[in-house]
Amino acid sequence: MDAQKLAAAIREQAQWCQRLGSPLYHSLLERMATDVESSGVVWKVLQPFSGDPGRSLLPLRFLAGLHRLALEGCLPDLARCYPSAGGSANPEAAFAALLNALEHNAGQVRDNLPPGVQTNEVSRCAALLPGFLEIGRSTGLPLRLLEIGCSAGLNLRWDHYRYDTSRGPLGDPNSPVVFDSPFVGDPPANVPVAVVERRGCDLNPIDPTTGEGRLTLLSFVWPDQTARFQLLAKAIEMARIVPSTLDRANAVEWLEAQLARPRNGAATVVFHSIVLLYLSNGDRQRVEQLLARAGEQATKDAPLAWLSMEPGEDQTDVRLTLWPSGERKRIATAGYHGRPVSLL
Repeated sequence: MDAQKLAAAIREQAQWCQRLGSPLYHSLLERMATDVESSGVVWKVLQPFSGDPGRSLLPLRFLAGLHRLALEGCLPDLARCYPSAGGSANPEAAFAALLNALEHNAGQVRDNLPPGVQTNEVSRCAALLPGFLEIGRSTGLPLRLLEIGCSAGLNLRWDHYRYDTSRGPLGDPNSPVVFDSPFVGDPPANVPVAVVERRGCDLNPIDPTTGEGRLTLLSFVWPDQTARFQLLAKAIEMARIVPSTLDRANAVEWLEAQLARPRNGAATVVFHSIVLLYLSNGDRQRVEQLLARAGEQATKDAPLAWLSMEPGEDQTDVRLTLWPSGERKRIATAGYHGRPVSLL
């Protein structure tokens, strides 16, 4: 990728940050793109990585690496411009601090560039909640959760979070992880749901119970979005209480192995949120084929569900397939970070 193409990719990400409510990152990315076009210091640091696949999201990985250094106290000038690190959002001063870091600590910045984006956005649980509740209602069985692209597995704990709605709370009413008014219009009906297994896979799973894992997760949150930052911190603490199993594995191979062992007396739920764009076309097709094949073997005592939250036209589409019937429905739309959620 040459400088012009990289600048275009950075500007595309800048527009997403503007759309999703991060004026600080929008400004930084626009300034970065201009620097890359003029062969400045940003280009010099990023050039060795410019051949990375577009789906690896180099601009976000770069900013996450810098955010981590700010949170660790290694870049105090940048930290003063990041609300997540106790500073005040100041795009102009932040970019000046960014350039200074690249000019004097380029090696450290390169060494901290993460290999992939690892955003475990817990607010997406609000978008997935209607699907989980519908599966519980339709089957009358406890759920066996299988998440592909699970990152740190925080969304596997969705039933231990509280969702405040116009009709009262859903989920755990005593949870410190609270989603305030996530639904536009009527919320889903409350259904008691038990979870008997929580398991996920990721190419690079993060253990949220360690200091290293916690810092990695927080670094991917955009630093001027303090509500997301604080919510994530609380979900990380919940992960210390509610265990789950995370496997380092390719989604296709892992899913094939998990679906080969159906579980009687439980509904197996394969779910994911904003994951398919990171898979190759071949792997996406293989995932669909594996689910369809397993669905053919599903029974009333061992049903299979496929719940997904993936990009739609303007927002994301939440879709649910429940076998043995095999009918796939779009049940809701939601923002890319999970909220607001509109039931269909």
